[in-house]
Amino acid sequence: MFASSLSRSAAFVSRRVASTRPITSSTLRLAEEGQAEVILVGCGAPNRGMGWYHAVQMLDKKCPSASLDYVIEPWFLGGGKESPAGQDFGVWQAETESKHGTKFAGSLSDLPPPSAPRLALISGRTADNPHLLKDSIAHGASCVYLEKPGAPTVAELEQMQKDAEEAGVEVLMGYNKNVCKYVRKTREFAETIPGSMITYVSNNAYENTPASLGECFERNAEGMLKNMVIHELALLVSFHDVTVDNIESVEADKEFSSLQTLPGPSGKDSTDFDKIKFTITTKTGNKICVVGDRCGGTDSFATVSDAEGKEVFKYWMPDDDDKAHVEELQAKYPTAMPYFFTQDPDYITVKERVAKHTVTGEEAEGIANIGIAVETLKVAEYLTPLLAEQLK
Repeated sequence: MFASSLSRSAAFVSRRVASTRPITSSTLRLAEEGQAEVILVGCGAPNRGMGWYHAVQMLDKKCPSASLDYVIEPWFLGGGKESPAGQDFGVWQAETESKHGTKFAGSLSDLPPPSAPRLALISGRTADNPHLLKDSIAHGASCVYLEKPGAPTVAELEQMQKDAEEAGVEVLMGYNKNVCKYVRKTREFAETIPGSMITYVSNNAYENTPASLGECFERNAEGMLKNMVIHELALLVSFHDVTVDNIESVEADKEFSSLQTLPGPSGKDSTDFDKIKFTITTKTGNKICVVGDRCGGTDSFATVSDAEGKEVFKYWMPDDDDKAHVEELQAKYPTAMPYFFTQDPDYITVKERVAKHTVTGEEAEGIANIGIAVETLKVAEYLTPLLAEQLK
């Protein structure tokens, strides 16, 4: 659906009813030569949604090969329009349309045909991804950037993979830690230490209260291993030869780990890990440790231990070189999710490589494809009940 006239005030726009007129092919062409025409599918709330932060980076010209031409937001341009978050979205929408010319709609069916190579960046609710992928392909996407974990279940993600292959559309994943500096440097150091083990540590900055964690559990209903820690599982699949068939053993650290059942904003109980630590040993001899803590802070890091178990290397994200940039972003967006800033350069890298691939066809170096995502989700589905059982 079209947004209302750009001449209206932001205060009025936050309360408006969107027009039902579809966007016509003569309405807009923003993508220039050498740029992909990006459709952001599922934006979320300003300062909260990952899709919103993707939009901010593209609008700020951080990804030269990506032109954000359309934003598809079914909830805040539909049933959630009059909610407080929906009104905030309306203000941001009006500012974005006025300053950048980006058009907003409530459905992919409102889009005109592509006027440049079309990249669909899907960043909505995981449960919506199967039909959003199919609709994106039907409406002209030649490449899809799919946020983790891709789908609620392995079966759904495998069907999505099949649909994309039959349509000749490549699906690349937003597993940004695959291109992170701290991961690369840790892996390079581990290769110099015989018998070493890497530990990947992922932290979020939720308050350690039942209310905060209950909201987190409800909003991320797929669970920690399919959400927060899925990035680390993708690293294990991509670089450490971890597949369900190749797992020899899994051992949870019961002293560190915690599994809770908490009510969310709806009043419904959800059960999930608020923190987890486990070690995987593969049949091919690899040993890797993963740690996730919802309330552990804003920074992630990785360590290398030698054959005796002594820590001999540690690298943080952000490192000292990146901290000044993080502080600048915190000052610019003081109410945004803190993890946006620590991973800011990596989000840019993934989007730029995928957008450039969409235009030129050159390999998106280091970017996980949907095949990696399928194997990663298989590992998550295998581990979740196994680790929960160990913590009983």
